[in-house]
Amino acid sequence: MIPSRAAADGSCSLAFADFAGQLASGIDREGWSSASGCPYLWVDLREATPPSAETLASVARALAAIACPTLALVPQGSGASPGALAACFDVAHSEVKVLEASAAGCRRSPQAALALVQRLRGGEAESLEAALIGESLAYSMLQSGAEFGAWREGRPQPSAPAASGRSPLRIERSGARLDLVLDRPEKRNAFSAALRDALSEALEVVAQDPSIEVVALRGEGPAFCAGGDLDEFGSFPDPASAHAIRSTRNVARKMAACAERIEVRVHGACVGAGIELPAFAARLSARADAFFELPEVAMGLIPGAGGTVSLPRRIGRQRTAWLALSGERIDVDTAMAWGLVDEVWS
Repeated sequence: MIPSRAAADGSCSLAFADFAGQLASGIDREGWSSASGCPYLWVDLREATPPSAETLASVARALAAIACPTLALVPQGSGASPGALAACFDVAHSEVKVLEASAAGCRRSPQAALALVQRLRGGEAESLEAALIGESLAYSMLQSGAEFGAWREGRPQPSAPAASGRSPLRIERSGARLDLVLDRPEKRNAFSAALRDALSEALEVVAQDPSIEVVALRGEGPAFCAGGDLDEFGSFPDPASAHAIRSTRNVARKMAACAERIEVRVHGACVGAGIELPAFAARLSARADAFFELPEVAMGLIPGAGGTVSLPRRIGRQRTAWLALSGERIDVDTAMAWGLVDEVWS
């Protein structure tokens, strides 16, 4: 069912003609805002007439300034003009149930949902470096927010980490090839601070050594990487310090810097960092059992391992927004069709 015009959750649903009329009389910055209790704006484009270039530009400017995610219901088999209009929104689809998955994420975590779409909107025009800094600032800010706090309160206290005598990253050199193997199979290669640091150091060596022609990254055990180590979430001393650390030991930046030499083979769970980082590589192949998801918004956060930068460059801003807002899982066939992976292997 399409949401009512003034839904109980505070969201607003409009036909495009009504939306365009409101824009002409002045954008409703106060009403269309998560701060005012509106978790998303839903606009029905199915009967929209192709707008003029002037109207399209006006809509694009207005939507970029709205302080909540914008969702568009588009007609089946949209042509070029409706497509151009739909592209102005954060998420656009012809199926109500697909949009509703995004809407549910907005209702659950409106602050994180807003930060996500604002990062994705801004990232399109930014350099990779600026976009990564913006992601880190937004992620660090949300770590002190009520939504992340509520998520942490709902989790059991993490147990003290067991001492391990081995590195979480196995490094093997053979001529011009360097193999990097995520080696925490008992934790499904969860991306811990120790693994981050080890991978950052290894990639620094790659950057300084042009004799390394191929960097092959894979994971040990049943999963490539099940995402960030949840036992470490929220263990930062304060958001400012977290941002400083993320800016210094930024694996995403280092992967992007030598992306043409990196090939990643993923399998099983590729969650959060487990797809955000591989998406930077020039070559990304996936085993047939691989699946992909971005769970961070449900935690009151946004992707924080470079995902707001790497994924839009592979699959586009709207698909990235849908993945993160909905938290839904896609299989390897969908990932291949979208261009998220380059090859599938058995």
